[in-house]
Amino acid sequence: MMGYVNKDVFFEVDGASNLDARTMFLFNYTGVTPAMAVTHPGLGSDYAAAYLDANKQAFDGAKTYRLHLPRDVPVNNFWAVTLYDTQTRSLLQTSQTFPTVGSQTEGFQQNADGSFDVYFGPEPPEGQDANWLETVPGKSWFTILRMYGPLEPWIDQSWRPGEVELAE
Repeated sequence: MMGYVNKDVFFEVDGASNLDARTMFLFNYTGVTPAMAVTHPGLGSDYAAAYLDANKQAFDGAKTYRLHLPRDVPVNNFWAVTLYDTQTRSLLQTSQTFPTVGSQTEGFQQNADGSFDVYFGPEPPEGQDANWLETVPGKSWFTILRMYGPLEPWIDQSWRPGEVELAE
């Protein structure tokens, strides 16, 4: 997923503060708790944000995208993918009550190999209603993968989500 790097490394580059990273963190997370700022295996939460697609293009609310999550998502509790408005950093306002899907979503479909696909677009791909998050044509957005109780494969990056790609 675009934008995920170990935050302990992300905030410092070659011994100097990475001010862009700190600003991005402050913009998205106006309140920071120790559980968000320091990763402890199996506890707290950790996040990966995507602002660009796999081709390094801003997300277009009129297009359909897919995020592939490999099998065995490494969390102790649960995971969720949520859409946000780039202008307000609030939840993206759509016809869906909450623009989020994940491991606790009723009807969420797992692929035969144990992996998951999340779709983003103005209309759900056929048969993917439960795995779909609605976007708005003409409106920009970004997404965050939230990991609750992240486990070692997430922390050491041996398990990584796919890039957000244009759906075929």
